[in-house]
Parts: sequence; structure tokens; C-alpha cells
Amino acid sequence: MINQTNNTSSATSTLSSNKINNPYINPDGILGKDDFMKLMLIELQYQDPTQPMDTEKILQQTSQLASLEAADNTKKALENLSKSLANSQQYSVLGAIGKTASLGSNTIHHTKGKVSTFEMYFPTDVKSGTVTVRDREGSIVKTINLAENAKGVYSFDWDGKDNGGKDVPDGFYQITADYYDNQGNPRHSAVGNYPIESVRFDKGKALLKLGSRYIPLNQVVEIY
Repeated sequence: MINQTNNTSSATSTLSSNKINNPYINPDGILGKDDFMKLMLIELQYQDPTQPMDTEKILQQTSQLASLEAADNTKKALENLSKSLANSQQYSVLGAIGKTASLGSNTIHHTKGKVSTFEMYFPTDVKSGTVTVRDREGSIVKTINLAENAKGVYSFDWDGKDNGGKDVPDGFYQITADYYDNQGNPRHSAVGNYPIESVRFDKGKALLKLGSRYIPLNQVVEIY
């Protein structure tokens, strides 16, 4: 006579054998609600007729199956909610078009002997002013005169030379600008602050057009 323990073991072995012969049944090796149902049906199929399964045990297994299915449904609902919230946050950035974004840094990295290109934003017309390049200690390295009536995003090419005509070493340099607008009001600008011209979505990620580049939203520290 085959006892119940051996029957359960045989049922489990049968299911395991099926999975080995057909690895696509459960390739991740994770038991889901369908697997528990198969186990229970096979267990009933191989049970000893003279010692049938206890009704209380069947109810207990059915209850576990229901709990598993409820947990699975809850997990799927939370995943869908998470995706919905993520999409909502992504598209909410469309309201930032026209505002100004800050990257949180006014520095560029310069390589000795090469030309460094950077962009600056001037929200008002420029009457007169200068762009100032400083080293990490804050010492002035280079000053560049601003063109009159400059406005918007302007690109500058710095040859990497200081005011004395010497090449500066590799490193990070701060770029700022102080100028007067056409009404004579003093203004200030710096690298890293640009108007948001548009928003592009690439593989579910929001990219903001700042100047001539598209910058990921997670690199922006402030929008004002």
C-alpha cells in the first residue's frame, strides 16, 4: 500500500519531471497559483482510495491558493499604478516649457591645447558687458567682451588661452557674465542656466532641450 507521503512525493516528482522535459513550463523556477493547482490535482489523482485526503487539508490548500492569487493580483495592480504614476510625472514636465532650467553648475571642463565651446543664456538685450572665465580658485583667467544687442542663447569658442596669451592647464573653469541691458539695468548670467525650449521623450525618459542640447530630466536640479 502506498501511503500519503509517498503519494505527494510521487506527485511532486511527476511535476518536476514534466518541468525537466519541458523547461518552458516554469523557466524561472517559481511556483505560481497554476503550479499549486497542478500539484493539488496530481495529489488527488495519486491519493490512496482507502485513505483519502483530509477535507481540512484540502480547504487549507484552497485557502492558500486563493491567498496566492490575491497577492498576485495586488502585485499586478501596484505595478500598473507605478507605471501610470511614472508616465504622469514624465508628461507633467511639458508644463515647464518656456521656463528656465538650472543644471546646478557654472563650470566647464577644458583640455589644454583644445578649443572649448560653451553656451550662455541672456534673457534681455545686452548693451555692454563681459564673460569671465575663472579657475577653481576663483582667479580671473580670461575676459571676453559681449557683442552689443546679444540676446538668447549664445555660443562661445574659447581657445584655452588666458589674458596673457598662454595656454591654461587642463581642469574645470567657472564661466559667468555681467552685463547691462538696454535700460541700463545690471544683469548676471552663468553657464548651466538655459530656457526649456521643448521636451522630447526617448524610451520613456524625458529630455529637455536646453540651448543646442537635449539634457535628461534627472540632470536638472531646478526649474524656475
